Amino acid sequence: MELIDDGFCVIQFIDGPRGPLSDYVHIEANSGYERHTGIDDIVGKTVFDVAPQDGAEWVKIYGEVLRTGEPLRFEREFVEVGRHVEVSATRVEPAAKAQVAVLFRDITERKRKERELRESQRRAEKNARHIARALSAGAILGTWVWYLDSETFDLDEEFSRSMGLDPAQGAAGLTIDQIVVNVHEDDKPGLMAAIDRATQQTTPYAYQFRVKRADGLYHWVEANGRMEAETPRIFAGVLMDLDDRRAILEERDKAAAELSKLNETLEQRVEEQTAKLMQREGELRQAQKMEAVGQLTGGLAHDFNNLLTAISGSLDFVAKRLEDGRREEILRYLEAAQASTERAASVTQRLLAFSRQQSLMPKPTDVTQLVRSMEDLMRHTIGPHILVRAEQNAEAWPAMVDPNQLESALLNLCINSRDAMPDGGTITIGTTNETIETENSELPPGDYLRLSVHDTGTGMTAEEISKAFDPYFTTKPSEKGTGLGLSMVYGFARQSGGCATIDSELGKGTTVNIFLPRSVETVARAEVDLPVSEEPATGGGHTILVVDDEAIVRFVVVEALEEAGFTVYQAAHAAAGLQVLQDQPEVTLLLTDIGLPGGMTGRELAARAREAREDLRVMFMTGYDEEAATATTLTDTEVLLKPFDFDEMVRRVTSFANRTAA
Repeated sequence: MELIDDGFCVIQFIDGPRGPLSDYVHIEANSGYERHTGIDDIVGKTVFDVAPQDGAEWVKIYGEVLRTGEPLRFEREFVEVGRHVEVSATRVEPAAKAQVAVLFRDITERKRKERELRESQRRAEKNARHIARALSAGAILGTWVWYLDSETFDLDEEFSRSMGLDPAQGAAGLTIDQIVVNVHEDDKPGLMAAIDRATQQTTPYAYQFRVKRADGLYHWVEANGRMEAETPRIFAGVLMDLDDRRAILEERDKAAAELSKLNETLEQRVEEQTAKLMQREGELRQAQKMEAVGQLTGGLAHDFNNLLTAISGSLDFVAKRLEDGRREEILRYLEAAQASTERAASVTQRLLAFSRQQSLMPKPTDVTQLVRSMEDLMRHTIGPHILVRAEQNAEAWPAMVDPNQLESALLNLCINSRDAMPDGGTITIGTTNETIETENSELPPGDYLRLSVHDTGTGMTAEEISKAFDPYFTTKPSEKGTGLGLSMVYGFARQSGGCATIDSELGKGTTVNIFLPRSVETVARAEVDLPVSEEPATGGGHTILVVDDEAIVRFVVVEALEEAGFTVYQAAHAAAGLQVLQDQPEVTLLLTDIGLPGGMTGRELAARAREAREDLRVMFMTGYDEEAATATTLTDTEVLLKPFDFDEMVRRVTSFANRTAA
């Protein structure tokens, strides 16, 4: 806050002679506080130290902000210092801190000009007040820090989003040209020239321009900051929203051009988000997700035991039919084993996707279809004593939401419902279109998709409902839950632009509703795979080295490749693989698992091999996820995800080898 001219302070309410929370003390302030009030060394002083006559009124005003949590913007005369100030006050969360953040500026000169203007043109008085109030609705969108000597940037997520960039990408490797890539072409030359001037001096910098965001529209913003005089050279500041201000300024220019000098400033609404709090939020979300993964294990173990039984039994029957010479019956047992294998692979991939830590990535989502696709997973997790019903709503709107995080939230709600029905019951999941027409405490007006999870369990008291979304609050026995589930569901819904609510009554069950913003975009459908040629792939004289520590996996991969006409060498670990590459220079392609024993991974093996053989092609195999393989600096590589179809494996290896040879 030292980068801006405005005054800023944080006050904390304390008990005083007039009763509880009847006084407050200043616990933090920037240098702008003294510039705009004339009061120095404010930290540590109470309101009655600096405003003995008017202190009770200031306590009343800020006390309302503390009580309601609603931001307040106003203009008021600071009687004791003889100045008018323009003020924005916001409660510091959580409310238990009893703190309020205040941003203000001295507008005494502006008030004087307003009085002079009213005397000469009373007609403009109403318009001036309207515009001054409207301009105070501005807000800080994000912050930047540019280290000019190293040409590196620190950009917060809101800055990236407001500049039309991907917040998940971060600022690593970005240049100034990449940061301003979405600025309107008419504004970009002036912006770059202003940046050049600002980086050559230490005077305050402000520039207004238009930038295209993810919604496809251009928005007006103002960059406001300055160069630091010290070394290393740092250019830092804030990005502020100007959309509302621009609309009001256009209206003002039509009504009273002489008011333009009164409206050159924009008040910022402070929203402090520190890196520590963001990291804590991510840790809480991951803790909730891993709690749900723990709940999954029982159902998954049961399901995998069934699948393994089917695979093992089918292979036993294949062996017996071969011994009996009844080869015509073998195919159906092999098909049964293959079907069970594919189902196990599907469950494994879903579990990996569910447990992976990731940030919110909202996109148009068919929530009804998402619920339908999760039915099997939910039934395996909940158990046979609970009936899970997913109501289908063909008319449901698409929602703008992160589908992976929504799956996590839905599964946690179902686990909560299961725990509320120890003797069995029914969980009903449904979607409904909702239109909010008036402003309420949770949602602005608009269209929403409501996802409801209803159970026939024990229900909740009014007191439990009031605390249900609080972190670490739980009605479960000790060591049966972290108390993070519902709080993270609520946080996820709010971060997605919606909210979560609870309807419950003791003995009559509970309904949790998640409201998600309607997507104006259509849901992207999965592309249909193009038919694959049935013509068998052939090795064409290529020589391959296969490295995998699992003997059976290595055996079947080598068999499939040799049958396709490849010359194949094999090794069980990385050191043996390097020796084969040294002894057999005709090897042109390395096919290696990533997780290898002996202290050297498949990625490290590939890197070592490339040092000696720059032309060696590399294809990875992994049973985890594709990111595990692509986390390498090697170029011209491919990835096979286990389990894979062996015909498809041979086709891909052949294509890769032939393309490489070409």
